[in-house]
Amino acid sequence: MHLSPGTLLARVTLVPVVAATAWLAVAFPLLCLGHFTPLLGVLLGGPALVAALVLLPRLAPDIDDTPWWALLLVVLVTAAFAAVQLAYHSEQLVVRRDAASYAQYTAWIAEYGFLPIPQQRELIAGNDPALTYHSLAYYQVDDVVWPQFLAGAPLVYALGFWAADLEGLVLAPPVTGALAVLTFAGLVARLVGARWAPLAALLLAVCLPQQWISRSTYSEPVAQIMLLGGLVLAYDALERRARGRWSAGHTLALAAGLSLGLGLLVRIDALRDLLPVVGFVGLLLVARRREATPLGLGLAVGAGYGFVAGFGYSRPYLNYLADSLNPLLFISGIVVGGTAAGVLLLWRRGIPRLDRPPWLPTAGAVLVVVAMAAIAARPLLFVQRGHGDEATGIYIGQVQEIEGLPVDPDRTYEEMSLTWVGWYVGWATVLLATLSVALLVRRMALRPTPQWVLPLMVLSWTVGTTLLRPAITPDHPWASRRLVTLVLPAFILFAVFFLAWARRRVRDRAPHRLRRLGTPLAVLGAATLLLPTAATAAGIMTYRMDVGSIAATRQTCAELPDTASVLIVDPNTAAKFMQLIRGMCGVPTAQVVETDPETVHRIVAEVHDRGRDAVLAADRAERLHPYLPPWIVPRHSFDVHTEQDPSTLMKPPTGAWRFNGDLWIAVIPATAATPSIS
Repeated sequence: MHLSPGTLLARVTLVPVVAATAWLAVAFPLLCLGHFTPLLGVLLGGPALVAALVLLPRLAPDIDDTPWWALLLVVLVTAAFAAVQLAYHSEQLVVRRDAASYAQYTAWIAEYGFLPIPQQRELIAGNDPALTYHSLAYYQVDDVVWPQFLAGAPLVYALGFWAADLEGLVLAPPVTGALAVLTFAGLVARLVGARWAPLAALLLAVCLPQQWISRSTYSEPVAQIMLLGGLVLAYDALERRARGRWSAGHTLALAAGLSLGLGLLVRIDALRDLLPVVGFVGLLLVARRREATPLGLGLAVGAGYGFVAGFGYSRPYLNYLADSLNPLLFISGIVVGGTAAGVLLLWRRGIPRLDRPPWLPTAGAVLVVVAMAAIAARPLLFVQRGHGDEATGIYIGQVQEIEGLPVDPDRTYEEMSLTWVGWYVGWATVLLATLSVALLVRRMALRPTPQWVLPLMVLSWTVGTTLLRPAITPDHPWASRRLVTLVLPAFILFAVFFLAWARRRVRDRAPHRLRRLGTPLAVLGAATLLLPTAATAAGIMTYRMDVGSIAATRQTCAELPDTASVLIVDPNTAAKFMQLIRGMCGVPTAQVVETDPETVHRIVAEVHDRGRDAVLAADRAERLHPYLPPWIVPRHSFDVHTEQDPSTLMKPPTGAWRFNGDLWIAVIPATAATPSIS
C-alpha cells in the first residue's frame, strides 16, 4: 500500500506516545504485584505494545500539505538528536540529585521487580539503634525503604536495563528524549503545518535543557511523550470526530485521556497540567461532542494509576511535598466539582459565546500581553525569598560565593523565571510566542476550533503557573528542568505559529510586489529563533557527566564478598552510595550514625555473629583506620574524577564542574578477630 508523506508523518509521530502508554498500562500493575520481570514484561507488555502500535497509528488522520522533505527533515532531526545525546550520555549513578536516584530506582525494579526495598537489617545488626537505612531520595519507613519519585520513568528506562544492563540503562534517556522531539514535531505538524514541523523540532532539539535532560535518567523526556503525545492524540480524535456507538474518534479520545492521565504516573506535578483537560472534557460534554466520555474515562484511569503510584509507592515523598501538594489537591477537587456544576448549568444553554460583547476577544488578547509584560517586569520590582528548606539555602549561599554574588541564601530567584526562558530559547521566541497566544485567544473567542482549544488551554495554563512559581532550586541547568516538559515546547510552538501566520499574511494580503518577501522573512525569522538557542547550548553541551561510574560500580561490587554486610561510617558517603551498594551490588547496607570506635566494633561483632563479613565504607581511607585491625588495608574501590554539571544563578551555564566520586572499603571477614577496644 502506498502511503503519502502526510500519512507517514501522522503515524510515525504517534508511535512514541502509543508505545509508552501501552507499556505503562501493563508494566505498572506488574510492579504493584511484585512481578515486574523481563519474562512477564515480554509475555504481557509485548502483545499490548504490538496491538497498540498496529491499531492506533492507523487511525490518525492524514496531515495535509506534507511534502516528503518535511517528513525526512523531522526524521533527520530526531535521529541527529539521538546520536548526539547517545555520544554525550552521562553515567550518573552516585546520588546527588534526581538523575542518579532515578537510575537507582530503575536498576532496583529492573533487577528485583518489586517495591518496597527491604532493609535486610536482620543480616546486619537487627534493630540496633546506632544504624539507619535512609539516604538521599530513599526513605526509611519501618523495616523497608521507599524510593522518592514516581514509577513512570523507571518503568520505561528499565527496558534499557533489561536489554543491556547498566550500559542500556544510561542509553535509554537519549533515545527517549529523541522520541519526545519526534512527538513534539507531530504536534506542531498538526497545529501549525507539516512544513513548519522540522523547524520546531530543530529548535527543541538544539535547546540546552532538552539536550541536558536527555543525557541522564530524568523523568522529563517520558513526561513530554505522555503529555505532548496526549495532545496529539486528542487533536486526532477531534479531527476524526467520534460517530455512532464506537468509532476511530472514540478510540483516539480514550487513548488521549489515558496518555494524559498517565503523565501523573511519571511526575506528580502533572496534576497541575491536567486541570485544563478536566475543563475541556466539560466543554465537550456541553457541546454534545462524543469524544468527551472516552477522553474523560481515559483521563480518570490514567490519573488513577498516578494516584496509586504516588500514595501507594511514593507516600513519604508526597508527605515531604505536602505544603504544596495539599493545596493542589484541593484546587483539583474544586476544578472537578466546578466542571461538573458548569456542565449541569450549561447543559441546555450550550457553551456561552465569547464574542459577546464584541470587545471581549480583543480584551482577552490584550490581557495576554499585559500578563506576560508583568511577569517580565518582576525582576525590576522585587526579589523573591523563602526556600522553606535549610539545606537549599546553604547550597544557594555557596553558589553565590562561587559566582561572586552578594550572599543571600534565602533568595529563590523565582522572579527571574521568564529570564530563564529568554536564556534558553531567546527573547525573540518569547516575544513572538506572546503575540501568538494573544492572536490565538482572540481567534478562539471569535471562531472556536476544538483542535486548538485544548493545546491552548493546557500550554497557556502550564506556562503561566510555572513562571509564577517554578518551585525549584534555582541554580542552572538544574532549574531548567521545570521548563522542559511543556513550557519551552509551548514557547517554541507558539513562536513558530506566529512565523507561519505572518508568512501567510504576507503571501495573501500584502501588495503583489511584496508577496515574494514572505519566504525570506520566514527564513530570517527562523534564524532569529535558532541562533540564540544554539548559542546558549554551545557553552555546556560538550562534556559527559560522571564518566567511569559504571566501571567503578562494577569494581566496587566485585570487591564485596557475597556474604558482605556494609556499614557506612560517614553521612555524606551514606547519602550518595547507600542505595548504589544495596541495589546494584545486592548486599545489605546501613549507615552507622554513632561512629565512636566502641559502637562500630560492637556492630561489627553483631555482623560476625550472623556469619557475615563486615565491610566498612567511607569517602576517605583515614575515616576507616580507627576501626580496623592493623593487618586490614582499605581499598579505593570507587575512584571517579571527571566532569559534572555546573551551577549558575545569574547567567546561563557554561563549562563543567569537577566531580569527585570516592568510596573506600575495608573488608573485615567473619573469621577475623574483632579488634579490642583500648
